[in-house]
Amino acid sequence: MNQRASLRGGAVLAMIIGFVPSLLFLVGGFVGGAYIDQRFPEYVPFIGHHSTGRVDLTQVEEAARYIQADYVDTNVDPKKLSQASVQGLVSSLGDPYTIYFDPIQYKRLQQSYQGKYTGIGIYVSFSTTGYPTITGTVPGSPAAASGLKAGDQVVKVGDKDVKGLTAEQATALIQGPEGTQVTLTIMRGSQTLTFTITRAQIQVPTVRSATVGDRVLYVRIYQFGSATSTEFATALKTGLQGARAVILDLRGDPGGFISAADDVITQFVTSGETFETHGRNGVDRHQVGSQHAAPAVPLAVLVDANSASAAEIVAGSLQVHNRAKLVGTTTFGKGSVQEDFELSDGSDIHLTVERWFLPNGQTIDHKGLTPDVPVKLASASDEYDVAQPSLGYAQDGQLNAALALLTGG
Repeated sequence: MNQRASLRGGAVLAMIIGFVPSLLFLVGGFVGGAYIDQRFPEYVPFIGHHSTGRVDLTQVEEAARYIQADYVDTNVDPKKLSQASVQGLVSSLGDPYTIYFDPIQYKRLQQSYQGKYTGIGIYVSFSTTGYPTITGTVPGSPAAASGLKAGDQVVKVGDKDVKGLTAEQATALIQGPEGTQVTLTIMRGSQTLTFTITRAQIQVPTVRSATVGDRVLYVRIYQFGSATSTEFATALKTGLQGARAVILDLRGDPGGFISAADDVITQFVTSGETFETHGRNGVDRHQVGSQHAAPAVPLAVLVDANSASAAEIVAGSLQVHNRAKLVGTTTFGKGSVQEDFELSDGSDIHLTVERWFLPNGQTIDHKGLTPDVPVKLASASDEYDVAQPSLGYAQDGQLNAALALLTGG
């Protein structure tokens, strides 16, 4: 069963809309477990099959009967009533990271976990209080062809204002069937622009790499998906020869699978604990694995306010192990792990099941990680775009600070 220190609701992966590294739309999950009976018996086991508590759904069943029998319109959809009832249960937890996905949304999210999705191809960073900001576009994507640019703020998707929406919620709005259109209202400086873009099938790697500075291997992880461990190992294998140092860029990375986080840490750390999780069944101490491609290469990690969840596990563990210095700004602060439980109708409860802690026992939940070298960017558009290396990184103050740290420049 795959677990994720979930794409933090609010950072994504800057997510790729349609799929974004800060991936705006890498959301979803794989397998499930217990499920709520859609027929609404008098009692059902409390969500989370480890519990012996019981939830009284008598009133839910009564309300459903009244609506079906007496509502003024006779075309009441029982499936929608059922899904709304489950949504109500999930919402009552008051946990922003426990989310209900209908069958269509869940299918899209599963695809995006694998780097596949139907969307427009933008990288987006999120804020719980502001509008999502585009940090880049996928080369050759509909978004790139339409003229969307890094630094653009997404104000509306269709008629829906997206201020403060989570990555998961934005994903559901922007993705859709291939060939259909989505309209984005964009704020670019003082201009308000409208783009109507046709969705397409997009497959994007979660890892990209290049050589920067004086033989420094730069590797960006956009999100921790199902292929990240393999893609990251390949980037190290092909790029480490002749490299004097490594910069790991986790800016805008909303998280993903905790197994991928384990694998990335293991490439740089030879022993000890990567992190630990605390749940109903006790404490699970994750240990460093056996694949160490770069155990001694000088390392710096770029982070920002949209580095979350699994990205924070990696950055925080490397910092605690004294293996890397963090450069950038304080991270998002998401210290929980979610698991997907598929229901009988193909929908999904993305449920918080554990809290995670760094190897030193500390939590970053609601606090984030503090960088060793604090550096702010004037604009998200100043970030180096490894997908378009010819544009250079002269304006990326965080990347240049990391280069100076590693090479003494």
